[in-house]
Amino acid sequence: MIVFRDDALLVLSKPSGLPTTSPDEGDCLVKRARALDPDAAQLHPSSRLDAEVTGLVTFARTREANLALLAARKRGAYRRLYLALVTGEPETSAHWQGAIAIDPRDPRKRRVDPSGKPAATRATCVARAGAVSLLALRPETGRTHQLRVHAAHASCPILGDRPYGGEKRVTLDNGRVLTARRVMLHCARVELDDAFDVAHRFEDPPPEDFRSLWMGVGGSMESLRV
Repeated sequence: MIVFRDDALLVLSKPSGLPTTSPDEGDCLVKRARALDPDAAQLHPSSRLDAEVTGLVTFARTREANLALLAARKRGAYRRLYLALVTGEPETSAHWQGAIAIDPRDPRKRRVDPSGKPAATRATCVARAGAVSLLALRPETGRTHQLRVHAAHASCPILGDRPYGGEKRVTLDNGRVLTARRVMLHCARVELDDAFDVAHRFEDPPPEDFRSLWMGVGGSMESLRV
């Protein structure tokens, strides 16, 4: 689970089904981080992945490191790349800029709404395999459910993301049915240009369920190496 650790940072690979934080002291990534790194002065997650989303989460181990990460984010020196499996007809390249607000019909959800907070995501279609496309998503802001909401608003919902219109099953031409048992979204890379003494680039390959679904629809392993 530990991808990297030094005096300033702890980088973990989060599995599906585990929330980043928990309001009731239940099992969560922050709790596991404390068990893995009990000597850290603090452990502040610089991003929060939804429970079903997998991939990299970067923790600041000190107050100074947390301030450095916040400053890096403001100047665009802290970048994340996510991989997503989607349906629909995504553009080859797009800049999604829909503001995001709480959905008044369900406060657990979000929606694109001009009255919401500004949000921006760069999306690139890396490859297509039948009815499924592999997207590389680069968030420029960090709103709740941002990538999921933006993808759905662009008519290419993420597979397995039922709250936002994502299909749970894909039927192949030969009649075989493949199932997305979770939101098929994975944080695969984090880059920090100048927040610390050296530049950092952390990578985490997609987990087996993501790879299996992509290969099952005819995608290639090579295309996952964005």
